[in-house]
Amino acid sequence: MTRYTASHWGIYEFDETETSPKLRPLRSDPDPSMIGLYQLDEKLLESRVARPAIRKSWLEHGPGARPELRGKEPFVQVEWAEAFNIVATELKSVIKEYGNSAIFGGSYGWASAGRFHHAQSQVHRFLNCIGGYVRHTGSYSLGAAHVILPHIAGTVSDLSAQHTTWDVLAEHTKLFVTFGGVPTKNAQSSPGGAGHHRVGPGLKEMARKGVRFVNIGPCNDNLDAECHAEWIHCRPNADVALMLALAWQIHADDAHDRDFLARCTVGFEKFLPYLLGEQDGIAKTPEWASRLTGVPSKRIVELAREMAETRTIVNVAWSLQRAHNGEQAFWMAITLAAMLGQIGLPGGGFGVGYGPMNTNGSPHRQLSGPTFSQKENPVQDYIPCARIADMLLNPGATFPHDGKLRTYPDIQLIYWAGGNPYHHHQDLNRLGRAWQKPRTIIVHDPFWTASAKRADIVLPVTTAMERDDIGYATQEGFLVAMRQIVEPFADARSDFDIFSGIAERMGVQHNFTEGRNDTEWLSYLYEDMRARWKKRDVDCPDFETFWEQGLVDLGEHASPRIMFEAFRSDPAKHPLKTPSGLIEIFSGTIASFDLSDCPGHAAWFEPREWLGSTNAAPDALHLLSDQPARKLHSQLDASPYSAAGKVGGRECIYMNPADAEARGVGHHDTVEVCNGRGRCLAAVHITDQIMRGVVRISTGAWYDPDETGLDLHGNPNVLTLDIGTSSLGQGCAAQTCLVFVRGTTNTRSPNPFKAPELL
Repeated sequence: MTRYTASHWGIYEFDETETSPKLRPLRSDPDPSMIGLYQLDEKLLESRVARPAIRKSWLEHGPGARPELRGKEPFVQVEWAEAFNIVATELKSVIKEYGNSAIFGGSYGWASAGRFHHAQSQVHRFLNCIGGYVRHTGSYSLGAAHVILPHIAGTVSDLSAQHTTWDVLAEHTKLFVTFGGVPTKNAQSSPGGAGHHRVGPGLKEMARKGVRFVNIGPCNDNLDAECHAEWIHCRPNADVALMLALAWQIHADDAHDRDFLARCTVGFEKFLPYLLGEQDGIAKTPEWASRLTGVPSKRIVELAREMAETRTIVNVAWSLQRAHNGEQAFWMAITLAAMLGQIGLPGGGFGVGYGPMNTNGSPHRQLSGPTFSQKENPVQDYIPCARIADMLLNPGATFPHDGKLRTYPDIQLIYWAGGNPYHHHQDLNRLGRAWQKPRTIIVHDPFWTASAKRADIVLPVTTAMERDDIGYATQEGFLVAMRQIVEPFADARSDFDIFSGIAERMGVQHNFTEGRNDTEWLSYLYEDMRARWKKRDVDCPDFETFWEQGLVDLGEHASPRIMFEAFRSDPAKHPLKTPSGLIEIFSGTIASFDLSDCPGHAAWFEPREWLGSTNAAPDALHLLSDQPARKLHSQLDASPYSAAGKVGGRECIYMNPADAEARGVGHHDTVEVCNGRGRCLAAVHITDQIMRGVVRISTGAWYDPDETGLDLHGNPNVLTLDIGTSSLGQGCAAQTCLVFVRGTTNTRSPNPFKAPELL
């Protein structure tokens, strides 16, 4: 009988009568992802955590013993009862001696598409039951956007839910101008599980209907070839300068929409003096931008006029705000779209952005799914997500964030469940130094990731294939009964079972479980959601019927959407969730923060590292580190599908033919990529789809350094810059990074998936 499971990469089917179940894509998915088909692959078992394990020095000498040996010494395997006692005792000790503000609760939300066995909810709920913890805000993907967008147009969540649907774009858009492409590889996934993959088919239909695409940036393979896009080479981190020049030309041509600016925005008159150079003596002309971007000024003038003369979408990839001063890219893109005056019209306006995930452009309603409450956190301390190394290295120091001055707490214990900081974070050598600071690091993980290997206590967790759950992602169009497919590996347990055991020893078990087991929680969460949806005229079967049929299709509730259509028609009746209710070209709130690196309007700032710098070495290359095509973050990196995209077991570095020739390297040669922060090996992939002076290594290779610190596997985050995007957002600035490439004779093979020595 056909059953279902949900993953970040989509919904998959399996026959429960098969002795060795095989996953197959949901048959109605028009463009399924291959990644999720490998979730049951035997190759993954080699890196599984089998039993609770404790670092030898920590177990023998107590908390804080030899932190410099994290990742370098054996683990001692123990029984679950002993592990529960040890964890509970250490938590009690830290709380008694330092308070709950000494505990950092790390998680990243991508551990499972299931809504109950959602590691982030589980760990936060547990820590709140024992008095709270220091949390993080935002994400590595959208750290700058999460802070800037609510000031100017609305929250990331609200904007994602309102993006104009693909069918409307195909019918009405004439010109699609995208900064950073529309990477369909990124859109293979969604945080709560993709439904029907729609980005690739959406682009193809737009192309079939005659939409013209202009792809601006250093790469051309981040937009489907079927779009036949014009590729405008733009120097990395210079996009804002190009947007400003487009805006300058539109104003010079008197092509800006005065009525829209007056009705639907605030602050254009305060932005204009900066644009014209009256404020700083530098007019943001096409000639000015050409020197910064490398784009011919004539093409900038022509593009500005084309955009003003036809129905145009201005799209920005998330990668643009993952850079130094990344807030400005989103702000300026919205400012440019506002000047065109097409926001709220069919096929016009902006996207922030199409492509990074499957959800944007979805026709489905925004409905809140089953939710396992995290309870209230009594601790008020937090850090922006990407500032963890800063926090550990600088306890007691202050830092600005969204207009407030915060203080880094003194963290003694890290409890991490869901996520892998040795994948997400930048400058991994710096993180390694910071990682020695806490006295105890506890990690839940199914696999011996780099983070697990560098923990003190590792507790083995089941995968989504090994337990029952409910799959749902808002605007993805399906509810999924996620049936257990295989038995748990070795002694692995769910996060819920693990936290229940620890909670019992800390006297808070009932507060954590509320007297329900996991099966009872699934029914409770589903029926709670079902009652909420019924009030919004969405009917679902009862839990028993849902569990038997396996899938609820919400397609009948889908409909076309035009972003900000109601707002445009009547801004007073349908205000945005901004301080003024309008699009804020000038933000009085941000201006009041008096930040030198983020004034009250969008502006150009020179990045810390970039090819336009007079201090850049002649042979420096700009490194881009994007989302991989064959895995999500670092998940399933050990699968054969991920391995097939590597050369010699290493990630590839994409390089322009001229750059390869200048360095005397050939296709598939192993090279060393380095800068002052670190070194890694990668395999050269020569392509004309990346501009000269730029290289790219996708993220996700499990960190595998040798005794000298050289990463053998091709992890670009040994090289990336660990600074905040600005003093406003403090997001991740990974895309601001210069490196050097040289040939190497080092042929030692990487072995990142090997488990540590176990005693």
